[in-house]
Amino acid sequence: MKENIRWKIWIDRGGTFTDIIALSPAGKLFTHKLLSENPSLYPDAALQGIRQILGLQKDDMISGEKIEIVKMGTTVATNALLERKGDRTILVTTKGFGDSLRIGYQNRPDLFARNIILPEMLYEEVLEVEERVSAEGEVIIPLIEKDIEQSLRHILSKGILSVAVILMHSYRFPEHEQKIGEIASRLGFTQVSLSHQVSPLIKMVSRGDTTVVDAYLSPILKRYIASVSENLNTEKLSNKKSLEASTQLQFMQSNGGLVDSEYFQGKDSILSGPAGGVVGMVKTGQLAGFSRLIGFDMGGTSTDVSHFDGEFERAFETLVAGIRMRAPMMHIHTVAAGGGSILYFDGARFRVGPESAGANPGPACYRKGGPLTVTDCNVMLGKLQPKHFPHVFGKHANESLDADIVEKKFNALAEKIANATGKPKQAPEEIASGFLKIAVENMANAIKKISVQRGYDITKYTLNSFGGAGGQHACLVADSLGIKRILLHPYAGVLSAYGIGLADIRIIGERQVDHPLTNHTIKFLKKNFSELSLEVTKKVLEQGIKRVNIKSIKKVHIRYDGTDSTLLIDFGTITFMKKAFDTIHRQRFGFIAKKRKLMIEAISFEAIGESKTVDESTGFTNQNKTESTPVDFAMIHTDHSSHTAPIFNRSQLSPGQKINGPAIILEPTATTIVEPGWQAIQSELSHLILSRMVPLRKNRAPGTEASPVMLEIFNNLFMSIAEQMGATLANTAYSVNIKERLDFSCAIFDPIGNLVANAPHLPVHLGSMGESIKTVIRQNAGKVKPGDVFALNAPYNGGTHLPDVTVITPVFNDDNTNILFYVGSRGHHADIGGRTPGSAPPDSKTIHEEGILIDNLLIVDRSGLKTREIMNLLRSGKYPCRNPHQNLADLNAQIAANETGVKELMKMIDNFGLDVVQAYMGHVQDNAEESVRRVIDVLKYGEFVYNLDNGSKICVKIIPDKLRRRATIDFTGTSPQDAGNYNAPTAVCKAAVLYVFRTLVDDTIPLNEGCLKPIDLIIPKDSMISPSYPAAVISGNTEVSQCITDSLYGALNILASSQGTMNNFVYGNEVYQNYETICGGTGAGIDHDGTDAVHCHMTNTRMTDPEVLECRFPIRVEEFSIRPNSGGQGKFKGGNGAIRKMCFLEPMTATTLSSHRITDPYGLNGGQPGARGKNYVIRANGDIQFLRGNDETEMNAGDTFILETPGGGGFGPASS
Repeated sequence: MKENIRWKIWIDRGGTFTDIIALSPAGKLFTHKLLSENPSLYPDAALQGIRQILGLQKDDMISGEKIEIVKMGTTVATNALLERKGDRTILVTTKGFGDSLRIGYQNRPDLFARNIILPEMLYEEVLEVEERVSAEGEVIIPLIEKDIEQSLRHILSKGILSVAVILMHSYRFPEHEQKIGEIASRLGFTQVSLSHQVSPLIKMVSRGDTTVVDAYLSPILKRYIASVSENLNTEKLSNKKSLEASTQLQFMQSNGGLVDSEYFQGKDSILSGPAGGVVGMVKTGQLAGFSRLIGFDMGGTSTDVSHFDGEFERAFETLVAGIRMRAPMMHIHTVAAGGGSILYFDGARFRVGPESAGANPGPACYRKGGPLTVTDCNVMLGKLQPKHFPHVFGKHANESLDADIVEKKFNALAEKIANATGKPKQAPEEIASGFLKIAVENMANAIKKISVQRGYDITKYTLNSFGGAGGQHACLVADSLGIKRILLHPYAGVLSAYGIGLADIRIIGERQVDHPLTNHTIKFLKKNFSELSLEVTKKVLEQGIKRVNIKSIKKVHIRYDGTDSTLLIDFGTITFMKKAFDTIHRQRFGFIAKKRKLMIEAISFEAIGESKTVDESTGFTNQNKTESTPVDFAMIHTDHSSHTAPIFNRSQLSPGQKINGPAIILEPTATTIVEPGWQAIQSELSHLILSRMVPLRKNRAPGTEASPVMLEIFNNLFMSIAEQMGATLANTAYSVNIKERLDFSCAIFDPIGNLVANAPHLPVHLGSMGESIKTVIRQNAGKVKPGDVFALNAPYNGGTHLPDVTVITPVFNDDNTNILFYVGSRGHHADIGGRTPGSAPPDSKTIHEEGILIDNLLIVDRSGLKTREIMNLLRSGKYPCRNPHQNLADLNAQIAANETGVKELMKMIDNFGLDVVQAYMGHVQDNAEESVRRVIDVLKYGEFVYNLDNGSKICVKIIPDKLRRRATIDFTGTSPQDAGNYNAPTAVCKAAVLYVFRTLVDDTIPLNEGCLKPIDLIIPKDSMISPSYPAAVISGNTEVSQCITDSLYGALNILASSQGTMNNFVYGNEVYQNYETICGGTGAGIDHDGTDAVHCHMTNTRMTDPEVLECRFPIRVEEFSIRPNSGGQGKFKGGNGAIRKMCFLEPMTATTLSSHRITDPYGLNGGQPGARGKNYVIRANGDIQFLRGNDETEMNAGDTFILETPGGGGFGPASS
């Protein structure tokens, strides 16, 4: 290495440890690790570590003459976000949108939680301002500056100094935001974050969240930077004369680039440390000669995984700590599986995490009385040897890991498992192996999400393993994924700090353009890139980078017109960009739509100031020419047997030395396990490269009898496959309903049509889809051929309502003689015909008024897609589909989703064997059945009568039989089949029962057929919950399903009524059609308040962002807010409903299907009912028209539709 004049120091300040790498003036690298929080010894870990490296005392000054640069990744802002300890912040936003960030996209995070807990908001107060700009830039309501100033003065008097300003459409038309920002700065607000500067992209909700994060965290960062700068004697960039005698301070941003401390913002700090790990993973992988990489960063509490295939992958919309971030961030997926993940046995399954033992008490082996964890598994298996592990434990921090307590605890756990299962006691090593296998599969599934689900064949990749625990599990994770090569850098244990040192300065600028990709686009794009490049490059030049050392990357965000999913494409010629888009779209989603218009949503310009890097050709090379010998031997348990494994010291390995597994390789910051069948070789650069030398054996499970280990693994595998199906469907669908509102579900079924596993999508789909599968089985017995695919939406044969179309794929064995299982996907099509756009006529009397009936239609056979037959059906009848080509595109997407499921299930069979897979399809249902039986064990008799707005009623009795451990759900007395459309198909009724009983299980079991096995259902035929052809059903799926769930909770006496409706709002004309379901209040429970303005029970669809909505449709959203005082009073209060107010800009037909407009959402045990909903129109001339719950009206330009959704009921009498 070239000699330096001063030290260069790279720091990763993590949540538990702070890692430091220092490059000395002589060119030597040093590593150091210390606790991030140790207030009794030092106030700041980063500064303390620097002092220790320089040999200074605690309070000694750090001379700028000794340190040239400090590059740091920090969790200071991240911790403040997680702990909600940022600065007091006010949100300033357009009138009518004060609750927009709280409501978000209206979905709930936990599908089966009765007590819905939403993330805590970061802002303390909201100021709604009178102003409005249209999507085209027209000023509808001008900003009155004096009113703003008066309001902000009042806020300032309360001591709030941070302000976040988010106005509708300010990403393109920022003038109003700029004026408010000027006023706030003039008044003395110390932090002013304007959304058009923080995130200049469409989507008010996520841009708003990002802006609030910036206002909330930036002051914290500024104070921390000031403290560090003061200790390091840094100078401002503008003071160039003093820079040579001072220390330059840079921070790692979430986007993977460094930036001077003066430019470091709260919005860019969230993934500061993990981003350094990705940079380190990529840079070291490239130095080792590998271009396709999977990053595997396993620490104490979690594992971060990432993907690299030639360029950094960034996400432009990310959910962090419940906050939607609309800013470029490294695409990192985190799973709660680390060395400290806690092990437990629930009576049937082994479970790993998500809870962690942390650093205190830590794993059982840490001598602090902690629980068994993944780390303890490796101690039990001999993979972590106490005498070769740092002796830093015990009362005086000088003892080794405690292997004795680990063995004692595993023996006790083995006894517990034997007693619960009635099987012979297993050896503690087998118990530990089982838990470790589950942890490995959890991490492998996380890697699949960022690779396989996105169309990458990772068997051709190299796993770059790092983090303190990565090397212990790398071989096992690689085997689970079919990866055959692993890289471990010499600094794998501190690779995030190393990556921060290797990173470049990067500034990314973005601009919304919303322009079609045509032959006239290039000139337009060049102009925008020219303007953007001047802004971005200037910031890099100001950080001391010479222009000759600046590279740039130009990207365009391209999507199909009418969709929301953009792909990042290199800027080039029109032909180049179209071809690149097609290539990536086909790889990612499996298809391209040649006739569909392409849109450029945004552009990004990245300026890169290249940093000097470390020359690894001399820095790490071990000069030892003699192969080292083992320093010890240990007995380890792996691959179901014991082995004597040599232990090597990595620092003593010579270049080219090969070590065959099993073996243990030690180093100061990590331990690497070379599993049997693997070989490790030390490269010339001291990189440890592991390769699988012996082909991996088929992973046959130990028989078809239920095993607590394999039960958990198959639970997770089945769920993962359903999630992969869902990802394919969301990515490939045409319809906004499927792609953006996520109104779809995917699931796996056994050979007789029983639900095995599903992704957590919509409960009303999931519980009912099995009836559709059974219809196809029954009606095609003996006639199904390999390659056949069926479609169905018939409500009397397992469907819900006509827009929900189910696609079913049978899967045959290799010789095509037997059907092994079925996969299914159900998606809500935007229009399936019918009398009104969106297929939701409010007054339908027969099914044919609601659209095209599809009953057991063969849509694919060996000859391919039966396009002619499908299109003939969609165009038939009195009310044909309005856009059959869109229906066909969505059917294709559902077929593709099913194919994903088939492919992954066949891989599972290849791995475990057909008999085992089919056995576990039964075992996971048995496990769910037992979980519900435990609920029945404590269930009490209950009955309830639920009255609907139309005079109908749902009667239900819940009758537990404790001796047989069964329950009867009897709906006798429920009203007859409705003459209108308030009829719920039998499948919907079953889905509601399945959902309710799943929510009674306080555990993470999959929703499957087993939940219904101990339940006897009595559903009267020809009733409103079991109608016969040709009954209309459009309200049954959305409205009656909610009523059934609330009637069941009333009988159980545990949860007051929710809003009891989905508030279906459909509007459109011949050109535009849109469908919304609108959130409301949830019912209070026996120990909790209800939740305001959120979707509950049988739905969980998303709401389109208001800015996106206004760009697509001729409407203006004037308000989407929480409806005050609409929740029922009680000891625990019901959640408030919502208010949605929309002005129509051209004529359309508006239709509502909604309930609780006449009846009250009930309270329980003395709790008061929630407020009823209201639907009405304010005409352009001021007239008010009140509508029924189910109604239809013609909207003219200037008319405003207002929908006030019901609140939830209260629980228990309110205290006087």
